[in-house]
Amino acid sequence: MENYGPATYGERNADVYDEWHAWLDPADAVRCLTELLATGPAGPVLELAVGTGRVTIPLAEQGVDLYGIDASEQMVLRLRAKPGGDRIPVTIGDMADVAPDTDRQFAMVFVVFSTFFFLMSQDEQVRCFANASARLLPGGRFVLECPMPDLPHYQRRNQTVDAHEVGLEHVRLTALRHDPVEQRFDGQHVLITESGIRLAPVAMRYAWPSEMDLMARLAGLERRQRWGGWRGEPFRAEGNYVTVYEKPAP
Repeated sequence: MENYGPATYGERNADVYDEWHAWLDPADAVRCLTELLATGPAGPVLELAVGTGRVTIPLAEQGVDLYGIDASEQMVLRLRAKPGGDRIPVTIGDMADVAPDTDRQFAMVFVVFSTFFFLMSQDEQVRCFANASARLLPGGRFVLECPMPDLPHYQRRNQTVDAHEVGLEHVRLTALRHDPVEQRFDGQHVLITESGIRLAPVAMRYAWPSEMDLMARLAGLERRQRWGGWRGEPFRAEGNYVTVYEKPAP
């Protein structure tokens, strides 16, 4: 997608992000991350692509020392407008660089929903793993929630249109094209109302679980868990899944 960069999604979606993703309940993620922190080294936590703070704010309410990084100033403004959001230090930058405005090492680095796949090349994703590993304490964890690629959904001419909402005065669609060579989706969220049409672009570069594991190995991380969700469900290669990588002690 031409002129699509790290900040594009957030800048074009910030005002509707929470509304359109209200179905994503962060409670299970917060509980699981809190339990993982209780069994690892003591230290602060960094969320990559912190967004509007849907996970970071409730996690901070548990007493966790939180930092964030996000490419979109508009998303971060939404976070800071929420109760407690202004107390979380957030750096504006590319999450592939994992470069918060602090020299601290972290007990955990995490990224939720499908956001890791917003890194648009394999090189960026490998760099993110390497930089996350470099910022972890020994025994620290890199935790990722990712969607399992659903390629049968795109078998007809490598494209699809899905209807998310249909009302008397509006319809909200997602139109995507799939590039199987680059492992990439390019698309638009489309909101059609009586007053006009709104477009919100989205682009993702997906990776298979085995590819993610190889990125982790290259970064010196070891896989500890892989679940089918934040409740520790068995991994069945469908929907969103959670992987926990750990930095071994020297």
